[in-house]
Amino acid sequence: MNINWNVVQYEKGFDFVYKYGEGVTELITAEKGSLIADVGCGNGFLSNSIKEKGYDVIGIDMSENMLKTARENYPDIHFINADALTFELDKKADCMFSNAVFHWIDGDKQPALLKNIHSQLKDGGELVFEFGGKGCAESVHSKLEEIFPRFGLTYPRTFYFPTIGEYAPILEQAGFKVVYATLFDRPTLQKGDNGLEEWIRMFDKKPFEGLHKHTADEIIKLAVKELREELCINGSWYVDYVRLRMKAIKL
Repeated sequence: MNINWNVVQYEKGFDFVYKYGEGVTELITAEKGSLIADVGCGNGFLSNSIKEKGYDVIGIDMSENMLKTARENYPDIHFINADALTFELDKKADCMFSNAVFHWIDGDKQPALLKNIHSQLKDGGELVFEFGGKGCAESVHSKLEEIFPRFGLTYPRTFYFPTIGEYAPILEQAGFKVVYATLFDRPTLQKGDNGLEEWIRMFDKKPFEGLHKHTADEIIKLAVKELREELCINGSWYVDYVRLRMKAIKL
């Protein structure tokens, strides 16, 4: 669920992650002054964006590296180091917000995640979120799945990318009413000539754990070569993101 983030590299090369999240904040309709918990707040960029809209904000994240940056950049926001599956608030929130986080949590742990979020929300409170949906970065994952066996290896699928039809029932079983849901393609530009390679090294670390550096480098080199025609458009790399954006109300 948690990875060791390189915060400097994240902010320099992958700021699209939180900048795209600005659109998700528009689904928040709680009254100004309400308490919003940003689950998986990362570097605090979106926590601050929500605060600037007139809300009281708490940021929650497991990465101390990210939280150190968040606290330095936004000292007037309260950030806590906690697990999304077990965090507890001093008082229940009016809204839970999360961007680009839930896909890091295994599918069998999603009910526990939503149960905990439900327990920390006021009755009638909002859950607003976006994460990777069915087919997200499928070109990359399927290519790596094809290349790993050439090296006598198996490529593990480590992300959770559901459809609306798969995720809505989990929300309902946790005590939520789904009021908005969309699954949409969002091809995402990667910075620099080595954009795809850097994306793999930043976000797809788990399958490469324990591999010799030379082997990992060869696999990534092959993936980049074989995906160039599909994902490099007019000299720029794009990863075929699919996003699941939803809003639900606590019953």
